[in-house]
Amino acid sequence: MSTAFNCLFFYFPELTKAGVCMKALEDRIRAEGKILPGPVLKVSSFLNHQMDADFMMELGAELARRYAGAGVTKILTIESSGIALAIACGAALHVPVLFAKKHRTSNVSGDLYQTIVHSYTHGTDYTVVVEREYLDASDRVLIVDDFLANGKAIEGLLDIIRQAGAETAGAGIAIEKGFQEGGAKLRESGLRVESLAIVERMNAEGIEFRAES
Repeated sequence: MSTAFNCLFFYFPELTKAGVCMKALEDRIRAEGKILPGPVLKVSSFLNHQMDADFMMELGAELARRYAGAGVTKILTIESSGIALAIACGAALHVPVLFAKKHRTSNVSGDLYQTIVHSYTHGTDYTVVVEREYLDASDRVLIVDDFLANGKAIEGLLDIIRQAGAETAGAGIAIEKGFQEGGAKLRESGLRVESLAIVERMNAEGIEFRAES
């Protein structure tokens, strides 16, 4: 286990206790989350717009703990709201973090892996790209993202990993919408999915979480 990983556990010793990080995230969602039509769970106050940096490091360290023995060499996410969590996890595992870009900008050049990802939130398709020089068959990749709902973003990243001939260690997610099909479909396909909080249902009466297995 790397020195960086050990240091994070020194600063966040509560993460060595199973379920504590999950409970902290569930409490934060209940206190600050807003349910919008869609249904959309808005957690912009601490996770994916304004970010609580200390808390993000804790979440990343917990995902790293779960995948500590999985031989991860690289973390892959998609821009933009998954990047902060991916960096926190990458710091704990001491591995590089790579993100797929939704727009081919002037600083993206050379040979590319690319795939199409459908966004239900924005109602559009994105062609996401990763430069080939940063991902190859020697990599064992952990996908990290802030949300898992229908699973289309993760399916797109899995396609990029397959194009590279790399291996997939699994997916690490902050919040999963368990009432949508994405998580179940991915697990049925054989992918290991670790979610720190799984929302079983949410409505005007509140939010109910799936019990930790």
